[in-house]
Amino acid sequence: MNAERDLAPLAPGVVRALTDKLYEKRKVAALEIEKLVREFVAQNNTAQIKHVIQILSQEFALSQHPHSRKGGLIGLAACSIALGKDSGLYLKELIEPVLTCFNDADSRLRYYACEALYNIVKVARGSVLPHFNVLFDGLSKLAADPDPNVKSGSELLDRLLKDIVTESNQFDLVGFIPLLRERIYSNNQYARQFIISWILVLESVPDINLLDYLPEILDGLFQILGDNSKEIRKMCEVALGEFLKEIKKNPTSVKFAEMANILVIHCQAADDLIQLTAMCWMREFIQLAGRVMLPYSSGILTAVLPCLSYDDRKKNIKEVANVCNLSLMKLVIPEDDEMDEAKQSVTLPAEPTSEESLSKPEAASGDLPTMQEMSRTALNQPLSFPCSCERIQVTLNLDGIVQVLDCHLHDTSIGMMTRIAVLKWLYHLYIKTPRKMFRHTDSLFPILLRTLSDESDEVILKDLELLAEIASSPAGQTEEGHGPADSSDVRPGPVELHVPARAGQLSSSSMKGLECSPSTPTMNSYFYKFMINLLKRFSSERKLLETRGAFIIRQLCLLLNAENIFHSMADILLREEDLKFASTMVHTLNTILLTSSELFQLRNQLKDLKTPESRNLFCCLYRSWCHNPVTTVSLCFLTQNYKHAYDLIQKFGDLEVTVDFLTEVDKLVQLIECPIFTYLRLQLLDVKNNPYLIKALYGLLMLLPQSSAFQLLSHRLQCVPNPELMQTTDNTKPSTSFKRTAASNIDYTELLQHFEKVQNKHLEARHQRAGRAEQLDRRVVL
Repeated sequence: MNAERDLAPLAPGVVRALTDKLYEKRKVAALEIEKLVREFVAQNNTAQIKHVIQILSQEFALSQHPHSRKGGLIGLAACSIALGKDSGLYLKELIEPVLTCFNDADSRLRYYACEALYNIVKVARGSVLPHFNVLFDGLSKLAADPDPNVKSGSELLDRLLKDIVTESNQFDLVGFIPLLRERIYSNNQYARQFIISWILVLESVPDINLLDYLPEILDGLFQILGDNSKEIRKMCEVALGEFLKEIKKNPTSVKFAEMANILVIHCQAADDLIQLTAMCWMREFIQLAGRVMLPYSSGILTAVLPCLSYDDRKKNIKEVANVCNLSLMKLVIPEDDEMDEAKQSVTLPAEPTSEESLSKPEAASGDLPTMQEMSRTALNQPLSFPCSCERIQVTLNLDGIVQVLDCHLHDTSIGMMTRIAVLKWLYHLYIKTPRKMFRHTDSLFPILLRTLSDESDEVILKDLELLAEIASSPAGQTEEGHGPADSSDVRPGPVELHVPARAGQLSSSSMKGLECSPSTPTMNSYFYKFMINLLKRFSSERKLLETRGAFIIRQLCLLLNAENIFHSMADILLREEDLKFASTMVHTLNTILLTSSELFQLRNQLKDLKTPESRNLFCCLYRSWCHNPVTTVSLCFLTQNYKHAYDLIQKFGDLEVTVDFLTEVDKLVQLIECPIFTYLRLQLLDVKNNPYLIKALYGLLMLLPQSSAFQLLSHRLQCVPNPELMQTTDNTKPSTSFKRTAASNIDYTELLQHFEKVQNKHLEARHQRAGRAEQLDRRVVL
C-alpha cells in the first residue's frame, strides 16, 4: 500500500498493468495515463503533471525490471500525446529517461525506446530543437545497432527529426558542430552513413550556412571518402561536391586558409578517390583564393610534385596536379622580390624559416630532411587568418619552397616529369624573384650540376636553362665581377663553387678578351664559376663528357653567349693539370666549334679576325688548343692562318706520332671536305696568294699513311690548278689574305713557342703514364 500511495495519482490497476509482460495491457494502462494527464492539463495542474512524469521516469523507465521499463516508456509517450503543444515545457524530463533506454541490453526495449521517442518528437516538433544534440547523439548510436528492428525504428525517428530541422529556422548550428566534428571520425559504416546523411540535409537547408564550419568537418569527410562501402563513398562524394559548388558560388566568405593544410594531407593519400578529390579541391582553392594560398606553397608542392610522374593508371590525378602546379606558379610575381622581409610580421603567416639550414654545408652535402619531414614541416602552419586576398598583402617566403624543391632534386626515386617540374619552378623563381633566390644559389648549385648527369635529355635541357639563368642574371653579380675569388685551394672539388687561386693568374690577353667581349656584361660572377665546375664535372665523370658533353655545350651556346663560353673554357683549360683530360676536352670543343650550326656566327667571327675581340679570342683558344696538335692546325685553317698552320705541321715531325694522332689527322681531312671549309677549298684556286695553304695540306698528306684519308686529300690536291694557267691581267689588286695578316698584329712566333712548350709537357706526361703502367705490369708478373 505504501508503494501504491507513493505512485499516486496513478491508480493501483494502472501501475499493475504498466508492469505487465503483455503489450496490450501496458497499452491500456498508457491510455489511462493519457486520460489522467489531459485532465491535469485542463486544470493547468503543472505540479501533478511533473509528478506523473517523474514517477514514470524514476519508478518505471529507469527501473531494474525490464517490463517496468517497457511500461515507463509507453507511459512517457502517452504523457507527451496528452500534453500536445505543451509538451515542450516538459521535454527534458520526457526525453532523458527514454535516451537512457537506448543503451539497454535488450533489443526489444531499445526498439520501444525508439517508438516512445518518435511519439514524443512527433508531438513536440520544433520544440525538440533545443535538445537536438542529445537526440542526435542517441540516434548516432542506434544507427549502428546490430538489431534490424531497432535500426528500422531509429531510421523512422531520424527521418522525422530531419523533417523538423528542414522546416525550422531555429536550428542551433554553432552548438551542434562540436558534436558533429567528434562523431564524423567514427569508423562504423552505419554511423558514417548517418553522419553523411545529416550533412547532406543541413547543406540543403537555405537558412543553415554549414560552409562557415566546413574547416571543422572537412578532414572527417575525406576520411569517410575512403570507406570500404561504395554507397558511403558515393554519398560522401555527393556531399563534398555540394560543398565545392557552394564554394565556387560564394568564394569571398570561404575560409580557404583554414582548409589548405587539410587538402595538403589528403592530396598525398594512398586511396585514389581521396587523392583525386583533394587534388580537385586544391585546384579550385588555388584558382579561387589566389595568393592567399601562397603561405602553404611548400606543403602544396610536397603533395603535387610527385603526382606529375604518375602513369596512365592515375592519369586523372596527374592532370589535375599539373593544373595545380601551373596555377600555383602563376601566383609568384616580381613584386615578391621587392617586398621587405619586415612586412612578414604584419601580413599573413608564412612558412617556417629554413634559409639558415639551407646555407649550411650539410645541405649541400646531401644531408637533407626526408620527404615525410618536409611534409610535416609544411603542415606546421597557422590555420586561421582572414581570407580577403585582395586586401591582405601576402609575403612570399621562399625558404620553405626552395627546401622542398631541393629535397625533390636529391631524391633519386622521383620520376622525370617531377624533376622537370622542380627545375621549371626554380627557373620561374629566379626569373620572378632573383634577388631572394640568389641567397640559395650556393646550396642549390651542387645538385644542379649533378642533375646534368640525368638520363633524360629533357631534364638536362631544363637544368641548363636554369644554370644559364643563374650565370647571366644581373642579380647574381657580385663585387668579384668576372674574375675569380681568392682561395688557397688550388684544385676545388667537382661540386665546389670557388675558383682556384691559380685561375687568378690570367694572361693580359685573356683578361683583355673577357673585358672586350661585347656580351660579357650580361654574365655575372656565377658564370665563370659555372664554367669551372662544369669542366670539373666532365673531368670527374668522363662518361658524361663522352655521351652528353657536346649536347650540353651546344645548348649552353644557345642559352648564353658562345664567345664567352669558349673564351672562359679555353682560359680554364690552359691551367688544367690533367693534360689528358685537357686534350680530350679541347678536341670536343673544337669539334663543336667546327661542326655545330649554333656556332655559325662565332666561326664567321674567327674566320676573318677583323676585330680586336676576335683576335683576342683566337689567341685565347690557340693557347688551350695547343693541348691537341691537330685541333690547333684546324683552328689555324678556320682562321685562315695558313702560314702558321704550315709552321705547326713542320713541328709535327718532332712529336710522338701515335695511332690516336693519325686518327685525328684522318678526321681533319674528312672535315676539310665538309661544307664548313668550302671557303678553304675555293682558296686553292688562288695558288699565288695561298701557297702556305697548299704546303700545309701537303704536309698533312705526308703525315698520313696510304689510307682512304690519304687518297681523299691526294685527289683534292691533284685538283689544284697550275698557277700559270690562273694568271689574270689585273695583278695590281693586293690579296685580302695579305691585308688581313698584316692587320692582325698577332705574335705567331710566341704562339709557336707556346705550342712547343705545351706539347713537351704532354710528352713528359705520356712517358710518366707509360712508366707507371710498366711498373704495374712488372708487379703483376712478380
